[in-house]
Amino acid sequence: MSSAAKLDVLGVGNAIVDVLAETDDAFLAANGVTKGAMTLIDTPRAQALYAAMPPGIEASGGSAANTMAGIASLGGKCAYIGKVSSDQLGEVFAHDIRAIGVDFHSRPFTQGEPTARCLILVTPDAQRSMNTYLGASSYLDESDLDPALIASAQITYLEGYLFDRPDAKAAFFAAAKIAHEAGRKVALTLSDAFCVSRHHAEFTQLVGHVDILFANETEAAELTGEKDFDAAVKALAAKCPTVCVTHGPKGSVIAANGQIHRIAAAPVAKVVDTTGAGDLYAAGVLYGITAGLDLPAAGRIGSIAAAEVISHLGPRPQKSLKAMLPRASEL
Repeated sequence: MSSAAKLDVLGVGNAIVDVLAETDDAFLAANGVTKGAMTLIDTPRAQALYAAMPPGIEASGGSAANTMAGIASLGGKCAYIGKVSSDQLGEVFAHDIRAIGVDFHSRPFTQGEPTARCLILVTPDAQRSMNTYLGASSYLDESDLDPALIASAQITYLEGYLFDRPDAKAAFFAAAKIAHEAGRKVALTLSDAFCVSRHHAEFTQLVGHVDILFANETEAAELTGEKDFDAAVKALAAKCPTVCVTHGPKGSVIAANGQIHRIAAAPVAKVVDTTGAGDLYAAGVLYGITAGLDLPAAGRIGSIAAAEVISHLGPRPQKSLKAMLPRASEL
């Protein structure tokens, strides 16, 4: 029997500094930005686009890091493993994530690529177009894993965006093995349909080592080949014990133990920026599961967290999510 967990969730992902700016479709067209997509860019492209962008907000980011920020805001105990460089942006990332209550002690990258950054352009329709320079973050490997930290967490949460370089892929499988040998669970977010199509066979293999899977409707369709939403959920549920699939304003579906739970989206007065919606949904679900709540209640917390983050610019909560939650009996 495993010992009592010291952490609720440990996140493993790309440690990125986000730069968010509001712009319009004309700017996207003039600068060759693909609307609504996550595009990987190289150093020259990152420098040129950053110079052209209007003034923005800079803060530590990355998908799994955003999820850990949400869990911390809900009152959960969490930590993060991600690779930054020993430069100014690396220091910014470390300071920001620790300041919001997330344990972060990954050793910095001292040679080669600088700290990653994601240039996020938000148009008036709330669509976000992400241009990501992965830099040091993509060089995470097995040596960056802390087996004791993984064994101390109820759930280790893996970010699909990081699943690219062979060393990072090996680290994911190693982290899952460590967690399961300690009697813990593993969660995975597919992150982006492009990631899934690029590494389809390996993602399919990884899902077999996962206890809780997060995806949106396009990612679910890409992994399963099923274009119908319900059929994609059913196909994923055959591969993984617990599957959480978001469906935009229609809410989400959680499938587990042969049951389908349909979760309504929480109301939002105005959708400002969808950046981080899936990350914060995952935060709410993971918080609920580690707090011992049933899956429908966990899903409703996910909806509340997602609704808060899409109501403003930026991928992290601006209000205390813990203060926003109703009593457990009302979930």
